[in-house]
Amino acid sequence: MNPPQTPALPANFLTAVRPDRAARHAAGLDRRREYPLEAHAALPQPDERRDANALLQEQDQGREPGLVPLRYERMGANPFAYLRGAAAVMASDLSLLPNTGISTQLCGDAHLANFGLFATAERRLIFDLNDFDETLPGPFEWDVKRLAASTLVAGRDLGLSGRQSRRAVRAGVRAYRETMAHLSTLSTMAAWTARVDAEVLTRRLRRTGLGKAVVKATASSQGRTSQTAALKLTEVVDGRRRFRNDPPVLMRVPDPELTGQRSGLATAYQEYLGTVPIDLVALLARFAFTDLAHKVVGVGSVGTRALLLLLESGDQEPLVLQMKQAGASVLERYLGPGPFEHAGQRVVSGQKALQAAGDPFLGWCRGSERAPFDFYVRQLHDHKAAIDLTKLDKESLRLYAAVCGGVLARAHARVADAAKITGYLGDTDTFDRAVAEFAVGYADITERDHARLVSASPSQPEA
Repeated sequence: MNPPQTPALPANFLTAVRPDRAARHAAGLDRRREYPLEAHAALPQPDERRDANALLQEQDQGREPGLVPLRYERMGANPFAYLRGAAAVMASDLSLLPNTGISTQLCGDAHLANFGLFATAERRLIFDLNDFDETLPGPFEWDVKRLAASTLVAGRDLGLSGRQSRRAVRAGVRAYRETMAHLSTLSTMAAWTARVDAEVLTRRLRRTGLGKAVVKATASSQGRTSQTAALKLTEVVDGRRRFRNDPPVLMRVPDPELTGQRSGLATAYQEYLGTVPIDLVALLARFAFTDLAHKVVGVGSVGTRALLLLLESGDQEPLVLQMKQAGASVLERYLGPGPFEHAGQRVVSGQKALQAAGDPFLGWCRGSERAPFDFYVRQLHDHKAAIDLTKLDKESLRLYAAVCGGVLARAHARVADAAKITGYLGDTDTFDRAVAEFAVGYADITERDHARLVSASPSQPEA
C-alpha cells in the first residue's frame, strides 16, 4: 500500500520555496503514470477481506451495551443504512487497494446522508459536509469512493435501474473532478474561501425536483434552532425547565445522579471553554447549566455517549449543547494516527479544516471519571436540515450526487493541492467511469454484508 503524504505544515515558511501551479499539476500527472486511473475500478478480493460482522463487533467495545441492539436494528433497515453504519468495513476494504498517495484531510465518512444545510456564524445557510467523526489525513479518493458507493446503494434502494444509478455516480465523480479543476485555476485565497450558499443552490436548481427538496429543507431549517430544540426536548416542571424522558432515544439524568456528576461535568466544561475563542467564552458566561440528558444519535454512532447540556440565560433563554464521544477514527488502523492525541480535537480540527464555515461552539474536552472518554462539543440544531434521500427520483439523485461531489472537492481543496489532484485526474471521464464500476461492485458487497448482518442475531452479529 502506498502511504499517503501528510499535508505540509508551514513550519519552514521562512525558507521554503513553494512550487507553482504548473509544477504541482505535473506532479499529479507523474503519479497518474504510476497508478493509472483505470485501476480505481478494482475491488478488494473476497479472500482478503476481513469479516464485516467481526469488524462491527470490535466497535461494540466501549459502547453502551443496552444500545448495541438498536445500532444493528438501524443498520439492518436497508443496505444504505448498513453502509452508513459500516464505515469501519469500507475503510478496511479500501486499505486492501493501492492508493494515489495524494493526501487531503478526509471526511472519512463522505456518504450522501452526511451532507446538509446549516447556518454560519453570520446566520447564512450553506450546504456542506456535516459529519466528521472519522476525519483523518489520507488519500483523497477514499472519500470519493465512499460517496460513489453510497450513491449507487441509494439508487438501488430507490428502485432505480442499474443504468440510472451508475449515471448518478458518474455525475457525482465528474462534479468532483470538474470542481477540483476549477478550484485549481483560482487564487489560493479564492479557492480556500469558496462555499455553497443555500440561496445560490436553490436558484441553480429551480424547476427541478431537487430544487423543490432544497426549498423544503431550507424551510425546515428555519425551525431547527437551539431554542426550538430546547422547547421540543424539554418540559417545565415546578417552574424549572428540564429534559423530557423518552427512553431509549432521550434519557434525562435523574437529579440524585446529576448531583453526583456536577463536579466532573464542571471540570469537563471548564476544559471545553479553554478550546473556544474568548468571545464565545464571554457569550457562554451569560448562561448557566440547568440539566443533563443522554440522547441516541445517528446510525453508526448508536451506543457511543452523546450528552445534551441544557443552559439558560438570566432571562431564561435556552441553549442546548451536545457533548459527543469521540474515539479513534476507523481510518487510523490503516493510515496511522493523526497529529492529535485527543480524539475530540481530531474531530473539531478536521471539521474546521474541511467546512467553509462552521459551528462557532465547536470545542473539545475529556469526560469525567464516570465517562472517561474524549468528547467534542457543538451546538444542537443550528438551522440544520438534510435532503430527504427517500424522496429523490432518478434526476434528483443525479443532481444531488453532483452537488455533493462538488462540495467534497471544495472541502478537499482547502487542505489538499487542487492542482496536483487535477493533474492526476486529467480532463477525461476515465476516473469517473472507473469509480462508477467500483461503486457497482461495492454495492454488491454491501448488499451481501447487509444480508448477513440481518440474518445474524441483532444484538451479536455472527463473525
